[in-house]
Amino acid sequence: MVFLTDISKAYGGKVLFSEASLQINEGDRLGIVGPNGAGKSTLFRLILNEESADSGKLTIDRRITIGHLPQESAAPGRETILELATAVTAEFDQIRKKLAQWETDHEAHLEEYHACQHRFEELGGYQMEPRAKTILKGLGFRDSDFDRPARDMSGGWIMRAYLARLLVWNPDLLMLDEPTNHLDLEALLWFQEYLKSFPGAILLISHDREFINQLAGSIVEIRTGKMMRYRGNYDEFLVQRRAIVEQQEAAYKNQQREIAHLMEFVDRFRAKNTKASQAQSKLKQIEKMDLIEAPPAAPDAFEFSFPQPVRSGQKVISLSGLSHSYGDNVVYRRLDFEVQRGQRIVLVGPNGAGKSTLLKLLAGVLPVQSGERLLGHNAKAGYYSQYRLEMLNADYTVLEEAMLTPQRVTETFVRSVCGAFGFRGDDVFKPVSVLSGGEKSRLALVKLLLDPPNLLLMDEPTTHLDMEGVEALVTALAEFEGTLVFISHDVFFIRALASQVVNIRNGELTVYAGGYQYYLDRIAVQSDRHALDGVPEEKKKTATRTVDQAKEDRRLLVARQDARARERKGRKKAVDQFEQEITSLEHRREVLTAELQDPTTYEKNGRISEINIELSAVEARLPQLYTDWEQAARYLAQLD
Repeated sequence: MVFLTDISKAYGGKVLFSEASLQINEGDRLGIVGPNGAGKSTLFRLILNEESADSGKLTIDRRITIGHLPQESAAPGRETILELATAVTAEFDQIRKKLAQWETDHEAHLEEYHACQHRFEELGGYQMEPRAKTILKGLGFRDSDFDRPARDMSGGWIMRAYLARLLVWNPDLLMLDEPTNHLDLEALLWFQEYLKSFPGAILLISHDREFINQLAGSIVEIRTGKMMRYRGNYDEFLVQRRAIVEQQEAAYKNQQREIAHLMEFVDRFRAKNTKASQAQSKLKQIEKMDLIEAPPAAPDAFEFSFPQPVRSGQKVISLSGLSHSYGDNVVYRRLDFEVQRGQRIVLVGPNGAGKSTLLKLLAGVLPVQSGERLLGHNAKAGYYSQYRLEMLNADYTVLEEAMLTPQRVTETFVRSVCGAFGFRGDDVFKPVSVLSGGEKSRLALVKLLLDPPNLLLMDEPTTHLDMEGVEALVTALAEFEGTLVFISHDVFFIRALASQVVNIRNGELTVYAGGYQYYLDRIAVQSDRHALDGVPEEKKKTATRTVDQAKEDRRLLVARQDARARERKGRKKAVDQFEQEITSLEHRREVLTAELQDPTTYEKNGRISEINIELSAVEARLPQLYTDWEQAARYLAQLD
């Protein structure tokens, strides 16, 4: 379908691609990864012919259609949401408008009207609208939204409408650049399942690790000017890349040791007439070697930790009889909610359900209209907003903003903290207004670190962070000893941190006293129950729960837990077996490497060759073992 051959591309002095190649075939599911600025979005622009390569060749099959969702789309015109979602091509949109124009007076244009109608049928026009409505509903739109002017809705909803249009179109190659940024968790999970059955090829850029894991069949890493393709999802890619780097590093060190031993012989005996010819032979042996390059140095890891806060009382915060409205829109009516010390609560629910409102009420950002908000003993709330500018002053520099803390800190200390978050040297004098989304996120984290709370309230903290940044944040929050309440649509982040799920819908809170998998199991049980008795969900909410229904729910839950326990036992056994074999082979590698380092080994005829053969076999086996172990361990972790 698409072939990039020996592509080179540079901006100024920065080389993004240097004779890089990539082939995209029918049905491929490729996740594009690499550090920020590596060239992921540039790759998209090259394929879309929005930019040209400096050298190399791009070949695209003329018969294929390519659909692209950028991070930002053009503002809509006068069309409704449904019209925007069905405007799949310029031709289709033009035909549809002509048919609508001639509908009441088609006799005057009878021949052209019938030709347009025929072409409309060929393009699947009569199936387009029902298909669009199904997709729009999956992405969170209500029936009442279909006829609303698109320009009257927020940017996030407009992006969903553009995404729906791509899915309605069904192109041969779907190119998605951070498609989950504007989706809530429910819409994201629907979108993820929809893409699993998408018939075309997918090229995907995303910082959502779980999303890529669920969809990618291969990973293309862009780094140091090359595009390296790995089979498997993102977790499997990490294992393979680590194994390749370790193998390359071991081979490089082995060769360097061999060269050093040969050079030691040369330096010792080149001046002796009886050994000069042997020394010259050793030099030629070195010259004939295919030198192994040292593996590229790993990028600096983004690591940080939250200072451990003062211990709060057992009851951290409570809302009692609280009501909140935006004009005539009542979000909560007489709400009661309580957070205990050490809890890790994720708030889930559709967009507009009131998740951010609840978080702002807990943080004290929104005033209490009625009811009571009560902070517990020694409780101190820290709020991390989804909209970073709510926390930051656009006219200040990074340093000035960071210094705005009630804590007594020196400029030297603040600059050291900023440096740990990537603001080094003169970067601290950059105005907040020019920072990227990721930089604003990191600066907001700096401010929390400089004034650590024991109740941390975070609204979409992973937005604009790359995968390394998300992992660093997960690690830091896992060690945080305070209380955490957060909103996120990043499933990897939720799985790693949430010990309790609160679902918000229609102003009501449903508490699930377990992590994300427990929550999924519980809603699956409820879905099974609805399928068994045929009662519609809305009627189910008002119906009295019978004893038989409760028993059936319990039976289904126990059956799921038993099956999960059996599966976990099998996965644990597989992980243990892989770990035992890996430990054995790693020990053997150490023994062989130590023997290579022993000068006396070179005096044993043929022993060097035997060691290298066995060492090569060990090095060849370990990467596959690492891959198998990582996959088994990942499946096991999902069962915990």
